[in-house]
Amino acid sequence: MSQRDLKEAFVSNLNGTSLEEVALGSFLAPLCLLNRGLVLILCHPPLPFPRISHLLLDFSALILPLVLSCTVLSDVFHRVIAGLACVSVGVLGYIYRARGHPQNPVDTFLRDHVRRGQVPFVTVFRVLVNAKTAISILAVDFSVFPRRYAKTETYGTGVMDFGVGAYVFANALVCSEARGKHISGSKVNHVTKQIASVWPLVVLGMGRLLSVKMTGYHEHVTEYGVHWNFFFTLAIVRVVASMLLALFPVNKSWVFALLIGGLYQLTLEVSGLKSFIIHNNDRAKDFLHANKEGVFSIAGYVAIYMAGVQVGLYVMRPRTQVRDWLRAMGNLLLGSCVLYVALYTCQILVEPVSRRLANLPFCIWTAAQCMFFMSCLGVADLILLFVKRTSGCHFVPTSWDLHRKEDDSWSDDRRREMEGLCLVQAVSRNQLLFFLLANLMTGLTNVLVDTFSSSDAFAVCVLLSYMFVNSGVIFVLHLCGITVKFW
Repeated sequence: MSQRDLKEAFVSNLNGTSLEEVALGSFLAPLCLLNRGLVLILCHPPLPFPRISHLLLDFSALILPLVLSCTVLSDVFHRVIAGLACVSVGVLGYIYRARGHPQNPVDTFLRDHVRRGQVPFVTVFRVLVNAKTAISILAVDFSVFPRRYAKTETYGTGVMDFGVGAYVFANALVCSEARGKHISGSKVNHVTKQIASVWPLVVLGMGRLLSVKMTGYHEHVTEYGVHWNFFFTLAIVRVVASMLLALFPVNKSWVFALLIGGLYQLTLEVSGLKSFIIHNNDRAKDFLHANKEGVFSIAGYVAIYMAGVQVGLYVMRPRTQVRDWLRAMGNLLLGSCVLYVALYTCQILVEPVSRRLANLPFCIWTAAQCMFFMSCLGVADLILLFVKRTSGCHFVPTSWDLHRKEDDSWSDDRRREMEGLCLVQAVSRNQLLFFLLANLMTGLTNVLVDTFSSSDAFAVCVLLSYMFVNSGVIFVLHLCGITVKFW
């Protein structure tokens, strides 16, 4: 077999991992985020460290654990979670004892008000989904990356399967409709603008297609097809969803998510579509046969997008008191539990999760897991807010801040300075560029490195170097105040 055939076989015919292991992974990033915030609080008042120290701290606290947990520490992942949790509890106890014991701190905290317009856990969710995607698309080519985390062939739940759905869900969370922006002008003009705005994704999709075909880069055709790729899916999903949201009430997005997912699943069951997608291998017949996975899975991804819009509407709703946000986290967790019950029912009565089909169980799983992950991030941020209030340190970027009646221009300036040195904010500022850079660096790494036969230690070093370069470029752009817009 050629090197290309070996690499294709390496990522083919996989069955994924358990739902429980994917759900367990939702605790890692919130713990990392919490510990990073606690480190900043312990260092208060901050010393005049060079700017690169902020990049190194964020990279070590947020990116390094993600890389190690999906490579050399994957077999002891539960111990990693337990260890990070113990560190968090220990530091929390130390800070609480060092700052005294205020009367009824929890009751007072729940009545506190947060600054308006802040929903930091949504920003962190989108950034972490992007970062995990960037890690996985290269790590999957190394043997140190567990095969159970890679994309499944037809049925199953791999970590990368969730990553695909989560990326669509994350985009929907902050779309203009979810943020409550009113359509200016006619609906036709609005849809036309949305169609025009996806041209960067179409160009990127064409660029990836041409580069793959011209370089002979290995490709797994059962993911999207011969000519299709994820950039095309993102573009079409955005256009279709915009049309639906222009025609129907945005606050009924969940209804259309259920209808689209349900009708698509019904079509898979009662027609020959499922058999056609899974078993028909005549890809040379026409465009539809060649790209059947990419074309028909659009229905499932539109359903995921509509569900994301509904969740975005809910989390973007103005709230001021801490207790209101705590209730919102509880409702997200409750919604996730309800969806997981629906998922188990679907898997018993209908069929298992399939990213390849983007079937109804896949849509339900994606929404449930995203809501669970978001609720974990939100709770971690609330804990960090409590520690900030107790310690008197309010200079932790990408987290909630308490509302203060008095004007404190120095604190505002200091906060803006910290945000300007934050890797999370840097990636949030140029998310599409980060994703594009990760794809380019993945291709370049595969050309320069024999990923198939690399040792575990070498693979981890390559992955860390790759992520540091990606992070460093985005961080420098953020320091320079540069936002790369493609439209």
